[in-house]
Amino acid sequence: MTNPDRRRVFISTGEVSGDLQGALLIEALHRRAGDRNLALEITALGGKRMARAGATLVGETADIGSVGIVEALPYMLPTLKIQRRAKQRLAANPPDLVIMIDNMVPNLALGKYMRAAHPQVPVLYYIAPQQWVWAFSEQDTERLVAQSDRMLAIFKAEADYYQRFGGNVTWVGHPLVDRHPAPANPVAARQQLGLARDAAVVTLLPASRRQEIRYLLPVLLQAAQIVLAKYPGVTFLMPVSNPAMQASFERGLVQYGLPGRVVMEDSQTAIAAADVAITKSGTANLEIALMDVPQVVAYRINPLSARIGYYLLKFDVPYVSPVNLVVNQPVVPEFLQWEATPEAIAAATLELLHNETARQTMRLGYAKMREAMGPPGACQRAADLILDTIV
Repeated sequence: MTNPDRRRVFISTGEVSGDLQGALLIEALHRRAGDRNLALEITALGGKRMARAGATLVGETADIGSVGIVEALPYMLPTLKIQRRAKQRLAANPPDLVIMIDNMVPNLALGKYMRAAHPQVPVLYYIAPQQWVWAFSEQDTERLVAQSDRMLAIFKAEADYYQRFGGNVTWVGHPLVDRHPAPANPVAARQQLGLARDAAVVTLLPASRRQEIRYLLPVLLQAAQIVLAKYPGVTFLMPVSNPAMQASFERGLVQYGLPGRVVMEDSQTAIAAADVAITKSGTANLEIALMDVPQVVAYRINPLSARIGYYLLKFDVPYVSPVNLVVNQPVVPEFLQWEATPEAIAAATLELLHNETARQTMRLGYAKMREAMGPPGACQRAADLILDTIV
């Protein structure tokens, strides 16, 4: 076999979910490139998962993320420093392709730089920001489309939205379908965690961002206290996606007198073992649904950010949880900001613990959601379309 051709790819993303999606894409790119006798040199703004998948990190962005205007302020300077480093790397070694993943504000800035400094380098957006859900400005959508030579969408509604603005968009389906091809096995998960087969288990997923430790963690722990009072004997599991949060989770269990433990680096097993998950809104909602575990979703941000969004920016969407957004139906209960009280979250959790009909109704919604996420092979389809751009 002849020596493989070599191509340079730069990937830019942020936060824990972007790191996961970036890692899944990088693994698929390397597999499909090997089939084409093509060698890839991938550099990235991302996190540890992307590094393990084969990317050389120019800057770590998995911990730099927020929701809300006030919450974003502390991350402005670190983001600017990482952007400067990325631009220096791109100037010194222009890639054959730039791939953007979500992370709208930093990636809009990077896209503007690429168009001005390296107009010959194609820019591809994979998993575009969810403007189709909560666009405050169509101008941002127009900028995203103008900066992207091609867009690969993981949601059908995402593809339809960007096509309406003239985007060159292909719907590839959602990569998590491959990661969770079948419902979880709770018996095996409990055995792995040393739990009794018939134990009552509630898994808490309160935070992957620092702001969520402050605004959401106490609310979920208080809800867990109410559940425990009404359902004695329940065990609480708290998987940690970000090791920096381990101490806060452990202190929370002790402070609120909750029986259970923190689970390190095994979040899927902790979810699989659960009768119900109480979780923040985000990508984890989709994973929990694909694992067929009933869930209650909640989210809170800084009250000032919430008021700015609600009263000044007129932020008003029917759903926030991706599970509900995929099918545009209330599959899972979601409690946002002022509605996210410990009492409301606990009541919804207890309903799922006690009511088998409610559990089965949610699972029927999960089945509809899975179908709407597209067939297996999303990462492979995305990787093939990306490689077609640079061969």
